[in-house]
Amino acid sequence: MIESILAGLFGLIIGSFLNVVIHRWPRGRSVVKPRSHCVRCRKTIPWYDNVPVLSYLILRGRCRYCGCRISLRYPLVELIGGLVFFYFVRTLGPTLPAYKMCALAALLIALVFTDLEKRLLPDQLTLGGILIGLAFAPFAPAPDDTANALFWLAGVNLAGPAAALAHAAAAAIVPAGFLWAGGWIYGKVRHREGLGLGDVKLVAMIGVFLGLEATLLILLIGSLAGSVISVLYIWATKRDAASYQLPFGSFLSAAALAVALAGPRLLGLYIQ
Repeated sequence: MIESILAGLFGLIIGSFLNVVIHRWPRGRSVVKPRSHCVRCRKTIPWYDNVPVLSYLILRGRCRYCGCRISLRYPLVELIGGLVFFYFVRTLGPTLPAYKMCALAALLIALVFTDLEKRLLPDQLTLGGILIGLAFAPFAPAPDDTANALFWLAGVNLAGPAAALAHAAAAAIVPAGFLWAGGWIYGKVRHREGLGLGDVKLVAMIGVFLGLEATLLILLIGSLAGSVISVLYIWATKRDAASYQLPFGSFLSAAALAVALAGPRLLGLYIQ
């Protein structure tokens, strides 16, 4: 239990850092300098006002200096980070698979909000995430019967770390390739961009971490959720459907986080 609590506390701290990433990377800024500051009055935030969740509650959601409201996104990201880190270490133990899931969760949380706020999926998160996933793959491979079947049909017989890396690569390339092809066809038919390359890189990153089976399920959930929620949002706000830019990456990232949390039970229902 102590390991889970420590993981939760570490997740809160990571969530605080993710807030910096969410705000700065889409704007092309460094996450190292300058120090954390109020986006309105530019005053540097002291350490005692930067304690995850707690400082937001003590300050009642307002800057100590200028009184401007602090976005609810800050404590929300911190809280989600703490909860998912606690959950993965609690369910998987202090193991490499748990650390792998924590790393994926941190990437996905940041991507949900960067795409939601700026319609951007920074390469530092997607391409960097692919490298992190590949580093984990030989030591904490994702169970993936679909990838196994593909390699068996191709007559490829691998074992050990080589098989894990090959499966992770296939899980990145196959769904990302389908997504890119769908976007390309849409562009040719409608003569406008329907899908950004950021979404393709995101799907590749998810595949490296979770495997081919899970990634195909995530594409299904993310597409359905994005379509339904976007239609409802456009109807409620009376926006122009033709010009509305769907934050598809946010829906994919949220779906991936849900599948990672639900684990084998959700995958079992999907396969059945």
